[in-house]
Amino acid sequence: MARMDQKLTAADCPRDIQTFAPDISLRPRVQIVCNPEAGGYSAKRLALLGDAYARHGFDVIVSESSPISPFVAAEGVDRICISGGDGTVRHVLENAELRTAGVAVDIYPTGTINLLAREWKDATQPGAFVRVMVQRCPRKLYPVRLNDTSFLACASVGPDARAVASLSPALKRRIGRLAYAVSMARQFVNWQRPQLRVVVDGEPMDCEAVYLAKGHYYAGPWSFAPEARLDNPDLYIVTLRRARRRDFAVFLLAMLVGRVGNLDNVRTIKGRDVKIDSVGALPLQADGDIACMTPARLVVADEPVLI
Repeated sequence: MARMDQKLTAADCPRDIQTFAPDISLRPRVQIVCNPEAGGYSAKRLALLGDAYARHGFDVIVSESSPISPFVAAEGVDRICISGGDGTVRHVLENAELRTAGVAVDIYPTGTINLLAREWKDATQPGAFVRVMVQRCPRKLYPVRLNDTSFLACASVGPDARAVASLSPALKRRIGRLAYAVSMARQFVNWQRPQLRVVVDGEPMDCEAVYLAKGHYYAGPWSFAPEARLDNPDLYIVTLRRARRRDFAVFLLAMLVGRVGNLDNVRTIKGRDVKIDSVGALPLQADGDIACMTPARLVVADEPVLI
């Protein structure tokens, strides 16, 4: 929320007070938050983004956020611009002070994958992005509480989560999203089929893999729950009763052509409160990062965050 320019002249003062007050201009402040370790990081693009905000009258502050360097909001900041992938966005929005401070939040799409920006179809050219952001109305985003953290777009327990857990950060920095394909290929060599118990709003079901969609997209331009939307409080849960190699391959192919709902091995259900448990602890990936281990509880927020 930008502060309006405030101007005071001698004419505004009582006549018995001989005071001269010069014009005072209070410029709004924007804090650009980035993760230099994230895929797609570009110092040049970050500088262009800062220049674009400056041209719209903002004082610009640049800071960093990562899992080992938590986000801290600058004092007196009016606007936050998160420049990064879904993981960076999640880490910044977990800041409780930011959620309650009435600070405007922009999400500039960089990082290995940014599903939020893909759904909102935001511009990627810095000048065009800032021009739209400072004029648009806030958008609703319903985060999902996940144990002691949260996620925004998607989560899963299954072969892809195990691939994320074994992902090489160095390889991810070098080749970006292709590193996920390399890690998934390793999973096909050493395939596992752990049993899961999933309870959706009190209704239990057994499966070997589970996928949860808060937003429309998953892992890029694909979707396993086409009706899911960021501004809708419903969480879509998709379970695979069997998750053999061929079952998972069929699931991926169906997702590519938008026909996941036609698979006999798949069940889709909507809910707000989900519990996932397993015999042994299994990794749960959320927005492309390992967020926790099972058991896990996921609860959609009652109130949205305005973005």
